[in-house]
Amino acid sequence: MKKLLEVREFDKISCNPEFKTEYTYLPESIFNDLEEFIHAYTGNEEHADALEFLSIGYRRNVGEVISVNNYVGLIQMQNGYQIQVLPKIDFGDSEDSSNVETKKVLLRMLRSMKDFPSKVFNDANLRMDRMTLYEIFINMYLQEVRTLIKHGIKSSYIPREDNLKFYKGKLVVSEHIKQNAVHGERFYVSYDEYQVNRAENKLVKSTLLKLQNLTGSAENQKLIRQLLAGFEKVEPSINYQKDFSKVVIDRNTKDYDMLIRWSKVFLMNKSFTTFSGSTSARALLFPMEKVFESYVAQQLKHELANLDWEVSSQDKGYYLFDSPRQFALRPDIVITKEDGTRAILDTKWKSLFDNPRKNYGISQSDMYQMYAYSKKYGTSEIWLLYPQNQEMKGHSKIVFESDDNVTVRVFFVDVANIQESMTELHESLIAQGE
Repeated sequence: MKKLLEVREFDKISCNPEFKTEYTYLPESIFNDLEEFIHAYTGNEEHADALEFLSIGYRRNVGEVISVNNYVGLIQMQNGYQIQVLPKIDFGDSEDSSNVETKKVLLRMLRSMKDFPSKVFNDANLRMDRMTLYEIFINMYLQEVRTLIKHGIKSSYIPREDNLKFYKGKLVVSEHIKQNAVHGERFYVSYDEYQVNRAENKLVKSTLLKLQNLTGSAENQKLIRQLLAGFEKVEPSINYQKDFSKVVIDRNTKDYDMLIRWSKVFLMNKSFTTFSGSTSARALLFPMEKVFESYVAQQLKHELANLDWEVSSQDKGYYLFDSPRQFALRPDIVITKEDGTRAILDTKWKSLFDNPRKNYGISQSDMYQMYAYSKKYGTSEIWLLYPQNQEMKGHSKIVFESDDNVTVRVFFVDVANIQESMTELHESLIAQGE
């Protein structure tokens, strides 16, 4: 039986064989396991609810249907079955039936996120058609470890106590008397030993050992064996929580920053959704709203780098009400031009449709939000950024204007051709300021 189901965000999954053409099909036993997975992981204040990224409904004549929400990544259930969720990305007239291009674009988007290992990752030699997202994430981690070894793994002084035949460090009097009453040739001493058995190295080695059991990729297996040789003198962690609490990232340990974050993902079955799974079930998922926002902000900053414009992400400081200061406003991108004028840009990962009577699918709450931004930031230049799709490709400009000097413009971002899209947005921002 196939162990991997590949779906797109917003797809619907059914176990009814009569509706295979309308829904993504799962055998009933696997479908039931997935339902159990969803019910098993209900959220609390600390962890996300599985229903945030998978929801269960009922369709007449079809039966129960599981809907995939706007999260992407990988879910692995207790029986080892994996569900890989990919985003819906428009590639124009060309199709991506093997999902190779979709994975490449998604990885570029994920690498814009600050918690994602991206400094040294090279996907040129990876077989995207054969590797799941989880295998690709493992490979990213391994490439980061390889860079660490090239720079040199850190050593430190570790306190030790031992009964030695020579004197070093400091004599532990009570233990010396207890153990050496008839061994005058020995000294029970405490001393510091310079070695590699520090918490960071122990956690990385434990992660490598765990990934060695998890990966099904021959390439990843080979790389893990090579990397473990560099940790030959390091003992694996036997208490993850304790060792994670010992880690302090500073200028001397900055090479470990990303590795420790991802060691926590792999060792503790954490996810960037704050979802927490059991030892045999995991969900490594990313909300596409945040991924799209991060990607656009990164690419736009790069595009506008040569201009004397200030570009900030998730701008802070303004509130809907000032007395008392409540309901903070957090626009995705704020651009301050050299003349002091501002442009507010907010990203929305949602497919619009060509029906002006239904406002193209733009929600009323989003428009209220844009109006509030305009008034509090004192600017009429407001932009809503949506991903491009075939239905809206080449559509005439969509602009909304109020009678009190608020203008909201809609721009479609081509995530598959992001550089060209950001250049077009750049030109539009300049044109509005003239």
